[in-house]
Amino acid sequence: MAKIKLWDIAHARTGDKGNASNISLIPYNEKDYELLKEKVTAEVVKNHFSGVVQGQVTRYDLPNICALNFVMEKALCGGVTSSLALDTHGKTLSSALLEMIIDT
Repeated sequence: MAKIKLWDIAHARTGDKGNASNISLIPYNEKDYELLKEKVTAEVVKNHFSGVVQGQVTRYDLPNICALNFVMEKALCGGVTSSLALDTHGKTLSSALLEMIIDT
């Protein structure tokens, strides 16, 4: 079994609304979609962001485009208009997710 970082097999996009952030995880190759579905669960993502995400993490499977979307509640220190945090938009969270190491 080999260990890889998600960035080796996928890219990500991030969006935000209020105090929620969402990350789409998209494999470079469709064949890796099943591996991502198996290894990158909502629980694993919640644990990966344990110091950041205070709320629930929900995963939505998007099989038609071979992607996963994670909605993370209470993830942005209150959101853009209510926080002094440097990155209340959460744009760097996609890069942080791609740092996750999984077993293949």
